[in-house]
Amino acid sequence: MLFLLALLIIAVSYSVYTNLKKAGRYRESKFAFAGYAVAGIIILLKLFTVVPAGTVGVVDFLGSVSDNTLKAGVNFVNPLANVIKFSIKTQEMKETMNVPSKEGLSVQLEISLLFSLDPENASKIYKTVGEDYTNIILIPQFRSVVRGVTSKYDAKSLYTASREQLANEIKIELEKLVLPRGIIVESAPMRHIILPQGLTAAIEEKLKSEQESQRMQFVLKREEQEAERKRIEAKGIADFQAIVSRGINDQLLQWKGIEATEKLANSTNSKIVVIGAGKSGLPLILNQN
Repeated sequence: MLFLLALLIIAVSYSVYTNLKKAGRYRESKFAFAGYAVAGIIILLKLFTVVPAGTVGVVDFLGSVSDNTLKAGVNFVNPLANVIKFSIKTQEMKETMNVPSKEGLSVQLEISLLFSLDPENASKIYKTVGEDYTNIILIPQFRSVVRGVTSKYDAKSLYTASREQLANEIKIELEKLVLPRGIIVESAPMRHIILPQGLTAAIEEKLKSEQESQRMQFVLKREEQEAERKRIEAKGIADFQAIVSRGINDQLLQWKGIEATEKLANSTNSKIVVIGAGKSGLPLILNQN
Protein backbone atom coordinates (compact mmCIF):
# COMPACT_ATOMS: atom_id res chain seq x y z
CA MET A 1 0.00 0.00 0.00
CA LEU A 2 2.81 2.43 0.89
CA PHE A 3 4.61 1.53 -2.32
CA LEU A 4 1.53 2.33 -4.43
CA LEU A 5 1.01 5.57 -2.55
CA ALA A 6 4.62 6.52 -3.20
CA LEU A 7 4.16 5.82 -6.93
CA LEU A 8 1.09 8.04 -6.96
CA ILE A 9 2.99 10.82 -5.19
CA ILE A 10 5.83 10.55 -7.71
CA ALA A 11 3.41 10.80 -10.62
CA VAL A 12 1.59 13.81 -9.16
CA SER A 13 4.80 15.52 -8.02
CA TYR A 14 6.43 15.09 -11.40
CA SER A 15 3.41 16.48 -13.18
CA VAL A 16 3.20 19.50 -10.86
CA TYR A 17 6.93 20.07 -11.04
CA THR A 18 6.91 20.04 -14.84
CA ASN A 19 3.93 22.44 -15.10
CA LEU A 20 5.37 24.88 -12.58
CA LYS A 21 8.74 24.87 -14.26
CA LYS A 22 7.12 25.62 -17.62
CA ALA A 23 5.19 28.48 -16.04
CA GLY A 24 8.41 29.88 -14.65
CA ARG A 25 7.35 29.38 -11.07
CA TYR A 26 10.68 27.91 -9.98
CA ARG A 27 10.18 28.54 -6.28
CA GLU A 28 6.97 26.52 -6.09
CA SER A 29 8.46 23.82 -8.28
CA LYS A 30 11.08 23.09 -5.60
CA PHE A 31 8.35 21.86 -3.22
CA ALA A 32 6.99 19.55 -5.90
CA PHE A 33 10.49 18.23 -6.55
CA ALA A 34 10.96 17.56 -2.80
CA GLY A 35 7.78 15.47 -2.75
CA TYR A 36 9.05 13.65 -5.82
CA ALA A 37 12.38 12.87 -4.09
CA VAL A 38 10.79 11.68 -0.85
CA ALA A 39 8.49 9.32 -2.70
CA GLY A 40 11.48 7.99 -4.65
CA ILE A 41 13.35 7.24 -1.41
CA ILE A 42 10.30 5.39 -0.06
CA ILE A 43 10.12 3.25 -3.19
CA LEU A 44 13.84 2.49 -2.96
CA LEU A 45 13.49 1.41 0.67
CA LYS A 46 10.57 -0.85 -0.17
CA LEU A 47 12.82 -2.82 -2.52
CA PHE A 48 14.78 -4.11 0.49
CA THR A 49 13.83 -5.57 3.84
CA VAL A 50 15.92 -6.31 6.93
CA VAL A 51 15.34 -9.63 8.69
CA PRO A 52 16.69 -9.44 12.28
CA ALA A 53 18.96 -12.13 13.75
CA GLY A 54 17.05 -15.09 15.12
CA THR A 55 14.14 -14.66 12.71
CA VAL A 56 13.14 -15.68 9.20
CA GLY A 57 10.90 -13.85 6.76
CA VAL A 58 7.94 -15.31 4.89
CA VAL A 59 7.10 -13.50 1.66
CA ASP A 60 3.38 -13.04 0.94
CA PHE A 61 2.79 -11.47 -2.48
CA LEU A 62 -0.87 -10.70 -2.85
CA GLY A 63 -1.88 -14.00 -1.24
CA SER A 64 0.81 -16.10 -2.92
CA VAL A 65 3.22 -17.35 -0.24
CA SER A 66 6.74 -18.31 -1.27
CA ASP A 67 8.10 -21.63 -0.04
CA ASN A 68 11.55 -20.06 0.35
CA THR A 69 12.05 -18.06 3.52
CA LEU A 70 14.27 -15.01 3.89
CA LYS A 71 17.34 -15.45 6.08
CA ALA A 72 18.62 -12.93 8.61
CA GLY A 73 20.15 -9.83 7.02
CA VAL A 74 19.26 -7.48 4.16
CA ASN A 75 17.10 -9.10 1.46
CA PHE A 76 15.84 -7.83 -1.89
CA VAL A 77 12.08 -8.27 -2.18
CA ASN A 78 9.18 -7.38 -4.37
CA PRO A 79 8.00 -3.97 -3.12
CA LEU A 80 4.39 -5.08 -3.36
CA ALA A 81 5.02 -8.18 -1.17
CA ASN A 82 4.37 -8.36 2.53
CA VAL A 83 7.16 -9.90 4.65
CA ILE A 84 6.02 -11.66 7.84
CA LYS A 85 8.83 -12.27 10.33
CA PHE A 86 8.87 -15.41 12.50
CA SER A 87 11.19 -15.95 15.46
CA ILE A 88 13.27 -19.14 15.35
CA LYS A 89 14.78 -18.56 18.80
CA THR A 90 14.10 -20.87 21.73
CA GLN A 91 10.89 -19.78 23.42
CA GLU A 92 9.43 -20.72 26.80
CA MET A 93 5.79 -21.32 27.55
CA LYS A 94 4.66 -21.73 31.17
CA GLU A 95 1.48 -23.54 32.14
CA THR A 96 -0.23 -24.16 35.49
CA MET A 97 -2.89 -26.83 35.27
CA ASN A 98 -4.78 -29.41 37.30
CA VAL A 99 -4.02 -32.88 35.98
CA PRO A 100 -5.31 -36.33 36.99
CA SER A 101 -3.08 -39.03 38.50
CA LYS A 102 -3.44 -42.76 37.99
CA GLU A 103 -5.50 -43.01 41.21
CA GLY A 104 -7.86 -40.30 39.97
CA LEU A 105 -6.46 -37.61 42.27
CA SER A 106 -6.24 -34.01 41.06
CA VAL A 107 -2.67 -32.71 41.07
CA GLN A 108 -1.69 -29.12 40.42
CA LEU A 109 1.24 -29.00 38.03
CA GLU A 110 3.47 -26.10 37.03
CA ILE A 111 5.34 -27.02 33.86
CA SER A 112 7.35 -25.22 31.20
CA LEU A 113 7.76 -25.98 27.52
CA LEU A 114 10.87 -24.98 25.60
CA PHE A 115 10.28 -24.93 21.86
CA SER A 116 11.35 -23.26 18.63
CA LEU A 117 10.10 -22.90 15.08
CA ASP A 118 11.78 -24.93 12.35
CA PRO A 119 12.96 -22.25 9.88
CA GLU A 120 12.42 -24.56 6.92
CA ASN A 121 8.73 -24.87 7.82
CA ALA A 122 7.97 -21.23 8.57
CA SER A 123 6.10 -20.71 5.29
CA LYS A 124 4.14 -23.92 5.92
CA ILE A 125 3.12 -22.68 9.38
CA TYR A 126 2.04 -19.33 7.91
CA LYS A 127 -0.03 -20.94 5.14
CA THR A 128 -1.72 -23.61 7.26
CA VAL A 129 -2.01 -21.96 10.69
CA GLY A 130 -0.90 -18.34 10.71
CA GLU A 131 1.25 -16.19 12.93
CA ASP A 132 -0.56 -17.21 16.14
CA TYR A 133 0.49 -20.87 15.85
CA THR A 134 1.34 -21.18 19.56
CA ASN A 135 -2.24 -20.54 20.67
CA ILE A 136 -3.83 -22.47 17.82
CA ILE A 137 -1.67 -25.61 17.78
CA LEU A 138 0.94 -25.76 20.49
CA ILE A 139 -0.90 -24.85 23.69
CA PRO A 140 -3.97 -27.09 23.16
CA GLN A 141 -1.81 -30.07 22.15
CA PHE A 142 0.56 -29.48 25.06
CA ARG A 143 -2.24 -29.42 27.62
CA SER A 144 -3.81 -32.55 26.16
CA VAL A 145 -0.52 -34.48 26.17
CA VAL A 146 0.32 -33.48 29.75
CA ARG A 147 -3.05 -34.69 31.05
CA GLY A 148 -2.79 -37.91 29.07
CA VAL A 149 0.71 -38.73 30.33
CA THR A 150 0.13 -37.86 34.00
CA SER A 151 -2.91 -40.14 34.10
CA LYS A 152 -0.51 -43.10 33.68
CA TYR A 153 1.43 -42.29 36.86
CA ASP A 154 0.40 -42.40 40.49
CA ALA A 155 0.76 -39.31 42.67
CA LYS A 156 3.90 -40.59 44.37
CA SER A 157 5.67 -41.01 41.02
CA LEU A 158 4.75 -37.46 40.02
CA TYR A 159 6.21 -36.20 43.30
CA THR A 160 9.40 -38.27 43.40
CA ALA A 161 11.99 -39.80 41.11
CA SER A 162 9.77 -40.40 38.06
CA ARG A 163 9.56 -36.68 37.26
CA GLU A 164 12.40 -36.84 34.72
CA GLN A 165 10.82 -39.85 33.06
CA LEU A 166 7.47 -38.04 32.99
CA ALA A 167 8.99 -34.91 31.42
CA ASN A 168 10.74 -36.99 28.76
CA GLU A 169 7.54 -38.85 27.91
CA ILE A 170 5.64 -35.56 27.55
CA LYS A 171 8.32 -34.31 25.16
CA ILE A 172 8.17 -37.48 23.03
CA GLU A 173 4.37 -37.53 22.81
CA LEU A 174 4.14 -33.82 21.98
CA GLU A 175 6.80 -34.13 19.29
CA LYS A 176 4.66 -36.71 17.48
CA LEU A 177 1.90 -34.11 17.14
CA VAL A 178 3.68 -30.82 16.43
CA LEU A 179 7.01 -31.72 14.80
CA PRO A 180 5.34 -32.57 11.45
CA ARG A 181 3.80 -29.08 11.56
CA GLY A 182 7.23 -27.45 11.92
CA ILE A 183 7.47 -26.92 15.70
CA ILE A 184 10.54 -28.29 17.46
CA VAL A 185 10.04 -29.41 21.08
CA GLU A 186 13.26 -29.06 23.10
CA SER A 187 12.17 -30.06 26.61
CA ALA A 188 9.24 -29.99 29.04
CA PRO A 189 10.71 -29.44 32.53
CA MET A 190 8.37 -29.55 35.53
CA ARG A 191 8.82 -26.62 37.88
CA HIS A 192 6.47 -27.47 40.74
CA ILE A 193 3.95 -30.14 41.77
CA ILE A 194 1.29 -29.59 44.42
CA LEU A 195 -0.42 -32.76 45.67
CA PRO A 196 -3.73 -32.92 47.56
CA GLN A 197 -3.55 -31.86 51.20
CA GLY A 198 -2.29 -34.64 53.47
CA LEU A 199 -0.93 -36.75 50.63
CA THR A 200 2.38 -34.91 50.53
CA ALA A 201 2.99 -35.52 54.25
CA ALA A 202 2.12 -39.21 53.86
CA ILE A 203 4.52 -39.59 50.93
CA GLU A 204 7.29 -37.78 52.77
CA GLU A 205 6.78 -39.98 55.84
CA LYS A 206 6.93 -43.10 53.72
CA LEU A 207 10.08 -41.89 52.00
CA LYS A 208 11.61 -41.13 55.39
CA SER A 209 10.83 -44.67 56.57
CA GLU A 210 12.33 -46.14 53.42
CA GLN A 211 15.47 -44.07 53.86
CA GLU A 212 15.76 -45.18 57.51
CA SER A 213 15.37 -48.80 56.45
CA GLN A 214 18.09 -48.39 53.85
CA ARG A 215 20.33 -46.75 56.45
CA MET A 216 19.84 -49.68 58.85
CA GLN A 217 20.64 -52.15 56.09
CA PHE A 218 23.83 -50.24 55.44
CA VAL A 219 24.76 -50.32 59.16
CA LEU A 220 24.09 -54.07 59.37
CA LYS A 221 26.14 -54.70 56.28
CA ARG A 222 28.99 -52.66 57.70
CA GLU A 223 28.87 -54.60 61.00
CA GLU A 224 28.92 -57.89 59.10
CA GLN A 225 31.97 -56.75 57.20
CA GLU A 226 33.70 -55.68 60.44
CA ALA A 227 32.92 -59.04 62.07
CA GLU A 228 34.33 -60.83 59.02
CA ARG A 229 37.46 -58.67 59.20
CA LYS A 230 37.99 -59.53 62.90
CA ARG A 231 37.44 -63.22 62.21
CA ILE A 232 40.09 -63.18 59.50
CA GLU A 233 42.47 -61.23 61.76
CA ALA A 234 41.96 -63.70 64.66
CA LYS A 235 42.54 -66.65 62.36
CA GLY A 236 45.76 -65.06 61.15
CA ILE A 237 47.02 -64.58 64.73
CA ALA A 238 46.11 -68.14 65.63
CA ASP A 239 47.92 -69.47 62.56
CA PHE A 240 50.98 -67.42 63.42
CA GLN A 241 51.06 -68.67 67.01
CA ALA A 242 50.68 -72.27 65.83
CA ILE A 243 53.61 -71.91 63.43
CA VAL A 244 55.82 -70.29 66.07
CA SER A 245 55.00 -72.86 68.78
CA ARG A 246 55.89 -75.72 66.43
CA GLY A 247 59.37 -74.23 65.95
CA ILE A 248 60.19 -73.88 69.71
CA ASN A 249 61.79 -76.87 71.59
CA ASP A 250 64.05 -77.50 74.59
CA GLN A 251 67.27 -77.44 72.55
CA LEU A 252 66.39 -74.03 71.07
CA LEU A 253 65.59 -72.59 74.51
CA GLN A 254 68.85 -73.99 75.99
CA TRP A 255 70.90 -72.54 73.15
CA LYS A 256 69.26 -69.12 73.54
CA GLY A 257 70.05 -69.28 77.28
CA ILE A 258 73.73 -70.03 76.61
CA GLU A 259 73.94 -67.11 74.17
CA ALA A 260 72.45 -64.74 76.75
CA THR A 261 74.82 -65.98 79.47
CA GLU A 262 77.84 -65.46 77.23
CA LYS A 263 76.83 -61.92 76.43
CA LEU A 264 76.42 -61.10 80.14
CA ALA A 265 79.69 -62.78 81.06
CA ASN A 266 81.62 -60.83 78.45
CA SER A 267 80.35 -57.49 79.69
CA THR A 268 82.69 -55.27 81.81
CA ASN A 269 80.29 -54.91 84.72
CA SER A 270 80.67 -56.96 87.92
CA LYS A 271 78.11 -59.77 88.33
CA ILE A 272 76.67 -62.28 90.74
CA VAL A 273 76.42 -65.73 89.22
CA VAL A 274 73.58 -67.99 90.35
CA ILE A 275 73.80 -71.62 89.19
CA GLY A 276 70.54 -72.94 87.74
CA ALA A 277 68.83 -76.05 89.06
CA GLY A 278 68.69 -79.35 87.17
CA LYS A 279 71.01 -80.91 84.66
CA SER A 280 70.23 -78.28 82.03
CA GLY A 281 70.12 -75.36 84.46
CA LEU A 282 72.00 -72.33 83.25
CA PRO A 283 73.88 -69.81 85.42
CA LEU A 284 72.04 -66.51 85.98
CA ILE A 285 74.38 -63.54 86.14
CA LEU A 286 73.09 -60.47 88.00
CA ASN A 287 74.63 -57.03 87.70
CA GLN A 288 75.67 -55.54 91.11
CA ASN A 289 75.35 -51.96 89.90
